[in-house]
Amino acid sequence: MIPLSLVELDQTVLECKRMVNKRALLSAGAAVVPIPGLDITADVGLLLQLLPDINRKFGIAPAQVEEYDAQTKMMIFNLVSRMGTELAGRSITKRIVLQVLKKLGVKVTAKQAARYVPIIGSMISGGLSFTMMKMICNRHIRECYDLVEVTIEHRPQISLKPVEEPAVDKQIQQDD
Repeated sequence: MIPLSLVELDQTVLECKRMVNKRALLSAGAAVVPIPGLDITADVGLLLQLLPDINRKFGIAPAQVEEYDAQTKMMIFNLVSRMGTELAGRSITKRIVLQVLKKLGVKVTAKQAARYVPIIGSMISGGLSFTMMKMICNRHIRECYDLVEVTIEHRPQISLKPVEEPAVDKQIQQDD
């Protein structure tokens, strides 16, 4: 569910940043291992898990948005379009993750090159991997924050709770 207040929204940001730090450490660990391609594979895998998790924490994963009333859905879809969010409120696919990584091509190339410098190169590669993961995810958290903040500002006009099925429908389903 979408955070209902700025206090809840700030708490969600803290939870997401903790989650990002843990995964960024995993990314750095994979980058230290001197196997070509392992770090990129690990980064893609981590981002394919982490970015949707962040959307879910903010209550704007596509499956969550589908559960909201029509007015809320419309507002979220319009905000996603108007704000031009890259990842917030969208389905995260491997193609999208690769596009995000491609935008950071210089850092990825530097990370790959650094690994060929004995010992210190692995540490540099791990540091770049950690930084890159945090940068991508923190930008995503910011997009989600901005989107949900606008939604909270319009809260008096809309309901942010998922649509409940009428009690009659539930009774009919139980009888079947």
